[in-house]
Amino acid sequence: MTLILPPLEPSRDKKTLRRQLQAERMNLIDRHQRSMQLQEVLRVWLVGRRERTIGAYWPIKGEFDALPALYRWSEADATRRIGLPVADRQTRQLRFQLWYPGCEMEADAYGIPKPKGTEVFHPELLLLPCVGYGPGGLRLGYGGGFYDRTLALLEPRPATVGVAYSHGWVPWLTAEAHDVPLDAILTDEGLAWPAA
Repeated sequence: MTLILPPLEPSRDKKTLRRQLQAERMNLIDRHQRSMQLQEVLRVWLVGRRERTIGAYWPIKGEFDALPALYRWSEADATRRIGLPVADRQTRQLRFQLWYPGCEMEADAYGIPKPKGTEVFHPELLLLPCVGYGPGGLRLGYGGGFYDRTLALLEPRPATVGVAYSHGWVPWLTAEAHDVPLDAILTDEGLAWPAA
């Protein structure tokens, strides 16, 4: 007999909530299927976008891997470019360097792969991984504030879209003073924000 436990009530403590949502994400038995659905949602969503440069991320800790969908997007137009973040340990901000399949990679200050020796560019659209997400375009990240600090300084400010698996919905999530709502949030179930 298999014992099936009900999902845990999300913690109100953000540090605990982050750990809980990451553990749930790593243990999603249908994560591959959700990833394939989110690939399709992202590809369709990008069809109507005008941006030519997208800042993405290298997936860690079970995050959705947006790079296959972005590469397909870039193949349709030679002027489209994808960048990955490079973290600066001192300023705790990000810059974006050009990425393409097969480019040489190296570890950044936190051990996350980044392009080696490619040009730095300003993304017109920024794709952000979400540990969780809430009403009004709120994103729950890892708590380091890298994206918040980066967005506060980027001029012009890029359009922002969060990507998450739908298990990460936290209905009571509220903004802190430094939080900047995202322009859109995409999940394996479709467009989560703005509400249609």
